Amino acid sequence: MPKPRRGLRPSCERLDDRWLPSGLDVAQLTQAYGVSAIAFPSPSGAPIAGNGSGETIALVEAYHDPTLAADLHVFDQANGLADPSLSVVDLAGTTSNPDWTSEEALDAEWAHAIAPGAGILVVEAASDSIGDLMNAVSVARGTPGVVAVSMSWGFGETPGQRSFDPLFLTPPGRPGITFVAASGDNGTAAGAEYPASSPNVLAVGGTTLLVNSAGGYLGEVAWSGSEGGYSTVEPRPAYQRSVQQTGRRSTPDVAFNGDPNTGVEVYETPPGTASGLWMTVGGTSLGAPAWAAIVAIVDQGRALQGKGSLDGATQTLPALYQLPAADFHAVATPLQSSPWGGGVNPIGYNPTGGTIPHRKASAIGRAAPQHPLRANISTGLGSPVAPRLIADLVAGDVTEPLAPTPARAQFSRSRWRGRLAGRHSVRVRAHVVACEPLFNGRGEAGVTALPPNGPAW
Repeated sequence: MPKPRRGLRPSCERLDDRWLPSGLDVAQLTQAYGVSAIAFPSPSGAPIAGNGSGETIALVEAYHDPTLAADLHVFDQANGLADPSLSVVDLAGTTSNPDWTSEEALDAEWAHAIAPGAGILVVEAASDSIGDLMNAVSVARGTPGVVAVSMSWGFGETPGQRSFDPLFLTPPGRPGITFVAASGDNGTAAGAEYPASSPNVLAVGGTTLLVNSAGGYLGEVAWSGSEGGYSTVEPRPAYQRSVQQTGRRSTPDVAFNGDPNTGVEVYETPPGTASGLWMTVGGTSLGAPAWAAIVAIVDQGRALQGKGSLDGATQTLPALYQLPAADFHAVATPLQSSPWGGGVNPIGYNPTGGTIPHRKASAIGRAAPQHPLRANISTGLGSPVAPRLIADLVAGDVTEPLAPTPARAQFSRSRWRGRLAGRHSVRVRAHVVACEPLFNGRGEAGVTALPPNGPAW
């Protein structure tokens, strides 16, 4: 299971005599990717905010979070957002888990932050076993109005996983649904994991994102924790024929900020405690709800044009692989002496598979070249240039039929890394008492804190 990052220096900025945590806020992240600038035309000519209105995002979680609504309200107030339409399907009763409550808070708060007009449906599985989580997926896909299902968790691959692939398809007779999963936080050496490796699922990797104080985009490099690789079980889907020819499904498909050193602020009340706290959180867990929110905005725009919501396997995924390169930020290979902190692999990244020496790595802010036969197994196609990407997905009508499922798995090697799902979020620090000192008397990193009412943005 992911654990908090250790040995990091907490930092704060002074703002009106109050302490501001150094994680990215909603205004910064939405500005960096251009999500805050989305607008659709209306029959009257007045622009309509592209915020996911009329659509519902489903988040599949494990265990129960009794303070989710209250924590989301605090997050919204701190970021100047109106509370969303929030529904919770509790399949866990009163059973809570502190790791999963922080995951649930991250997913709900940032799905809402990216698409503030969309409804949020949280389905809380009875446990984090694969059977209970898949049961929650079934509930999510069967709920009317859902256009995107986010899953910030994963399992090691096993031949039996293919029996679950049909769960990640739109039910017959229903509007299209896109299923989105975090690719994992264990680096490319860990390989692909499930459900991100399902050909029916949009897999999201992680980057290290650099922005200025106003949220201006300065560049990205691949985050060292971004997990991905070539499936040992799933065959290559037809939509990946333009990027790789291994015969196997590769992950991730796309990317989003994930490095906990450039993470986002999340408010959570741990189970059994009376007061909440602010944390800086990263991981590919952030990218899954964020891309689900982007899909909801796309589907809002399509609805305004009289089109149906996108089906993930036959429309969203094939369309993404046919979009122009300008719809994605090119994610650079990090140098050994990166000034960005974190997200640096000592032997470098090769977006074409394997590793490369740093002397051959691309400079920060420039994308490494793609080999025509090997996919980028760290950050996929790249992170979103939201105004261009959303406009093209709204306007496009790409549809590809599902590939036939082979009678037998083509690949014999498989891995099973446990029966319980791993969450894909990483905490940097918790703000609990006072925002000083930055270092304690022993020269170690101290614990940063915020006032009880959270940050004032």
